[in-house]
Amino acid sequence: MCDFLTNGGTSIINLVESFLLSGDGILLPSPMRICNGIESYLQLRSLLRKLALVHETAKAANPVRNINCVLHTTREEKMSSRDMERGRKHRGDTQWTSWLTPTIVVANVAIFIVVMFINDCPKTTRGANEDCVAKFLGRFSFQPLRENPLLGPSASTLEKMGALDWRKVVQGNEKWRLITAMWLHAGIFHLLTNMFNVIFFGIRLEQQFGFIRIGLIYLISGFGGSILSALFLQNSISVGASGALLGLIGAMLSELLINWTIYESKLCALFTILFIIAVDLAIGLLPWVDNFAHIGGLLTGFFLGFILLIQPQLGWEESRNSSQYGARAKSKYNPCQYVLFFIAAVLVVAGLTIGIVMLFKGENGNKHCKWCHRLDCYPTSKWSC
Repeated sequence: MCDFLTNGGTSIINLVESFLLSGDGILLPSPMRICNGIESYLQLRSLLRKLALVHETAKAANPVRNINCVLHTTREEKMSSRDMERGRKHRGDTQWTSWLTPTIVVANVAIFIVVMFINDCPKTTRGANEDCVAKFLGRFSFQPLRENPLLGPSASTLEKMGALDWRKVVQGNEKWRLITAMWLHAGIFHLLTNMFNVIFFGIRLEQQFGFIRIGLIYLISGFGGSILSALFLQNSISVGASGALLGLIGAMLSELLINWTIYESKLCALFTILFIIAVDLAIGLLPWVDNFAHIGGLLTGFFLGFILLIQPQLGWEESRNSSQYGARAKSKYNPCQYVLFFIAAVLVVAGLTIGIVMLFKGENGNKHCKWCHRLDCYPTSKWSC
């Protein structure tokens, strides 16, 4: 065997050397040096096993790449076969079945239908059927446009069904409104806009990271948005899933940052996400839009992304497999990931705790921040706040 490799197998040696030098699995010595050291059948069999592993690694190292600028994809062309399998499960190649996001959408639509049934515009609105919109819907018809231009129920119905109201939360001890408000919507336009975005962002994230982590981000972000809204908007009611939705977008941003090294088209994805966030926050400056819920959900989701969406650095699985052959295994996470994880964990716990304490002490956030009301509504010549 050694004579064949040395004297008659020059082309095979060159091929094997190119495999060993370019493969991403295990870096072996030159076949000539190995051959000179083989003196037993067991050594030869060990060599063949290593060559087979390199071959399998090389076969798996040429995946078809799908580069999506908006929802970034991972860089997998330098993964071993096992690392690629892990990547397919955890890095967005639809290995997780998305069922939670559609369930959230169905639940929101069902709740809106129930709210409209209870609202019963023809019965509760003065002027009877003549003022209701879409009268053919009967008790599901919408409030007059002068009262609700979003085609939805009355404010009193929303308040009865669980809208966020500072007085009822703090003075009436109805803390559950911090959760129920994110499942209510002011109108059909409001509902459709939010649910479209939940589907667009939520399904992709759930396929990539699973329903548990995305469900936690959605609920906790909505809760964080409700807390900030209640602290600053104490003379009006608020409803909507915008805080939870902005939490998903914020988590996408932090996930991109903490896993920066494993992605392609990073800058394109970064600027796209920042543009979406800027548009959402700009819309929040309009009257009757609760931008504090947007900001609270965005910040909560952003910090949660550093905690729940952290991924092993590129090549970790590969180096772990090769460590059995004497190579040094790479750390699962790099130092920057550990630092961001720790800082985010402290900030999200501290922020939610301080917010809850201030809220139930009856604090008014505007007294502690004189200019913060500008974040919710900015007056122009077209409207006043």
